[in-house]
Amino acid sequence: MSPMFVMVCYDVPDDGRRAKIFKRMKGFGVPVQKSVFECLLDEGQFSRMEEVLRKLAKPSEDLIRCYRLCEDCRPKTIAIGEGKLLDDEPGIVV
Repeated sequence: MSPMFVMVCYDVPDDGRRAKIFKRMKGFGVPVQKSVFECLLDEGQFSRMEEVLRKLAKPSEDLIRCYRLCEDCRPKTIAIGEGKLLDDEPGIVV
């Protein structure tokens, strides 16, 4: 089974918590904006990432969304600007 493409976006008002989430997310994907990551994950990696995010987040204050994009949707992604798109290498979980 090929890895799934996941976009993770978060809005975390606490600087310390946001920094921890950013640091941990670098083990799952590539930051494409300050609080947005693109990831290529298998189901196990996705589950591990969700577990990590649930432990770090404060649900009463934070909002984290994980969008799974299907194989047909991913090639339709448009990027405007100098940022890099995630290549087809699987994510590395730390």
